[in-house]
Amino acid sequence: MSTAKDLIANLERLGDEFVTVIQPLTDEQGIRAAQAGFLGKKGKLSELMKELGRLPAGDRPLVGAAANKAKQAIEDRVTARLGELADAAGKQDLARTIDITLPARPVGGGHLHLLTQVRLEAVQIFAELGFVVETGPQIETDWNTFEALAIPKDHPARDMQDTFYVSDEIVLRTHTSPVQVRTMLTQAPPIRIVAPGHVFRRDDDPTHSPMFTQLEGLAVDDGLSFADLKGVLLHFVKRFFARDLAIRLRPSYFPFVEPGAEVDMQCTFCMGSGCRVCKGTGWVEIGGSGMVDPEVFAHVNIDAEKYTGFAFGMGLERMAMLRHGVNDIKFYYEGDLRFLEQF
Repeated sequence: MSTAKDLIANLERLGDEFVTVIQPLTDEQGIRAAQAGFLGKKGKLSELMKELGRLPAGDRPLVGAAANKAKQAIEDRVTARLGELADAAGKQDLARTIDITLPARPVGGGHLHLLTQVRLEAVQIFAELGFVVETGPQIETDWNTFEALAIPKDHPARDMQDTFYVSDEIVLRTHTSPVQVRTMLTQAPPIRIVAPGHVFRRDDDPTHSPMFTQLEGLAVDDGLSFADLKGVLLHFVKRFFARDLAIRLRPSYFPFVEPGAEVDMQCTFCMGSGCRVCKGTGWVEIGGSGMVDPEVFAHVNIDAEKYTGFAFGMGLERMAMLRHGVNDIKFYYEGDLRFLEQF
């Protein structure tokens, strides 16, 4: 039977033995395995401690202290050895040379969002006819948004807009027509502007969004007629869709134009023969238009006896949907690269 002195001597030798075992090891997995061989449940230290119960009670504290010391020495050596390996790996990384003359990995470039592409292209087409871009705030006064456009507070057309109100007199604009008002208040005719921008309405389905992008146009000059309006819209449709498409103007009501008309264009999918997209009619609606109501001119101090004007508006999301076959307006805003990378 081992004496306390023998056990203490054996425990002290464990530390030196462990150093010999792990010194040649060069990976953490091997070092951890060696540690388990000495300190695990069936390790060498555990085997030695099985003799502890056979010793006199007075000797056991001395052997226990020696066992704790041996265990701590082994754990300290594991920590030190792992640190040595980490330092060596770091130095190796620093010593590695990099050939900076090698070609870099290609980095894919971004591109403009589809709606931005459509907006810029539409603006450029109208610029060919002398229209310039004007912008205005998205948070607007009730007067600029409605009353100056012949839509007083009790007018039933207010219900058509489904407005977001900030306060009784401040709204999120429901169309870009306030830009027309601001322009006519600050510029004398002749006026030819387009006003692209975000607008907001309480609407949400596959073809409508609470926020969408609208482009409106306004022309004010001496002698402008409905024929001029149709010519501008026909030029835009042919250029935007790069096809010889026809348009038609259907009588319709808009509070700020008289007469007013819905603008339809020949279906790009069936070229007028009738299909699912155009519901068999051969035509698809793209916006509204009309001659500026003299009441609007009165609000902005333009002489309706001297000048006439026309205005039109369209949703850019819808124009992009018709040109590219997009079937859900939410695709534009979800940020899905699988969709965006197609354009």
